[in-house]
Amino acid sequence: MKLKVLVDNNTYIDQYFYGEPAAAYYIEAESARILFDTGYSDILLKNAEKMNINLSKLTHIVLSHGHNDHTAGLKFLHERIGISNVQLIAHPNCFLPKFSGNEYIGTPYSLDEIASITRFKPSSKPVKISDNLTYLGEIPRKNNFESKFPIGKKYKIHNSDELEDDYLMDDSALVYQNTQGIFIITGCSHSGICNIIEYAKKICRKQHILGILGGFHLLDNDDRLKQTIQYLTKCDIDNIYPCHCVSLTAKAEMTQKLPVAEMFTVRGK
Repeated sequence: MKLKVLVDNNTYIDQYFYGEPAAAYYIEAESARILFDTGYSDILLKNAEKMNINLSKLTHIVLSHGHNDHTAGLKFLHERIGISNVQLIAHPNCFLPKFSGNEYIGTPYSLDEIASITRFKPSSKPVKISDNLTYLGEIPRKNNFESKFPIGKKYKIHNSDELEDDYLMDDSALVYQNTQGIFIITGCSHSGICNIIEYAKKICRKQHILGILGGFHLLDNDDRLKQTIQYLTKCDIDNIYPCHCVSLTAKAEMTQKLPVAEMFTVRGK
C-alpha cells in the first residue's frame, strides 16, 4: 500500500501544499487507486497535481461520512475531471442532508444525483476494495467512553424534510491488512477510534496494528481523551498519525505516551 495525505488542516514548512480544515487521502493498494474523502474545496486537485497524482485514473472514491469537509470536493472532481467510471463506496445514510443550525453541512449532491454521476455502491457492511483493503461499513459502538452524541441534525429518510438528531451512524473507515498486521485509515472517527480499531481487528482477524492515520475527533483534554490514550497504549501500535480533527492539546497529550509520527508518505508491503 502507498498512501499520501492530499488534504489536511496542517501543512509543513518547505512543503508547499495547500491546507484547509478538511481531509482527503490518496491510496494505492494492489491495482486499486482510491481517494478516501475529498476535502472541502478544489485544493485536492491542486495538491494532487503538485504531487504528480493523476486523479483521472481513480478506480474508487470512498467517503468516511457525509459532512462537507470530507465530501465537498466531489463537486470539483465531477466538474473538472469526471468521475462517471469511478466506483463510489459510502454508507447508505452518507447522502442524507445534514445541518448545523441553519447551516447546511452535508454532501454537495443528493442520493439520486450521486448515483447518476458515479458507480455508487452504498453499503453498511464491509466491502472488499482490493485483496488487502477493506471498507468497514457501519462501526459497532461498544465503548462506554465513546458514547454516542449528536452533531447537528439530518433528514430522517431520503426525500423527506423531517429532521432528527444526527449521530453520524454513517461514519466509517478503511483497513489494510498484510501478513504483519493491519493499518487503519479514518476520516473523523465519529464512531470512536477505539470502536473502529476493535471492529477492524474483528473483520481482519488480526490483532497487531501497524499504524493508524486520520482524524480521531479528539478536541479537548477530557476523560474521553485520557481513556482513549489508555486504550491505545495497551494496543501496542507501531505508529500513530493523528490529523484533521485532533487538537494541538490532544496531540501533545498523545505524544507523551504513544508513538505519534509525522505524516509524510506512508508505504507498506
